[in-house]
Amino acid sequence: MAREINVQVTTLVYIVCRGKCLFIRKTRKDDMNLNLYLGLGGHMELSESPEECMIREIYEESGLTRDQLSSLEYRGHVTFVSDKYGTEYMHVFHGSLEDFPELTSNDEGELVWVDLKDIYDLPVWEGDKIMFDLLFADDHPNFFSLKLSYEGDVLASRDVNIY
Repeated sequence: MAREINVQVTTLVYIVCRGKCLFIRKTRKDDMNLNLYLGLGGHMELSESPEECMIREIYEESGLTRDQLSSLEYRGHVTFVSDKYGTEYMHVFHGSLEDFPELTSNDEGELVWVDLKDIYDLPVWEGDKIMFDLLFADDHPNFFSLKLSYEGDVLASRDVNIY
């Protein structure tokens, strides 16, 4: 008997500017991330590369274009496994801006600039804090693979590989 597989492929980008990181606080009622803070990103469309998806999602959620970013790096891959939400494969990017741009609004949530020193205090998935260490530490790796397994909304296990 064939088993149904619930898998999603997404991108996620954390954009920094002058010691602050851009987050979206999710406000859509049907979103599994309701009231949580996330980087920008979303689901890949058929035939999109991770880079194409990430650039499209940045524009849709903030109005920012690739040309406005002073740097952009593909930094990691996260495998999110949940008995409640299924499995998601996330391509993780890190971007930077020289100056704070004017941002457009979106229907998914509120855009917020947060001091990097305060990001661990935000309401986020527990595994995101592990990802923050991999993205923002002074001695951060060039690339990482992170598997986060959740039971309900609780992080049950993690596996980190550094490259």
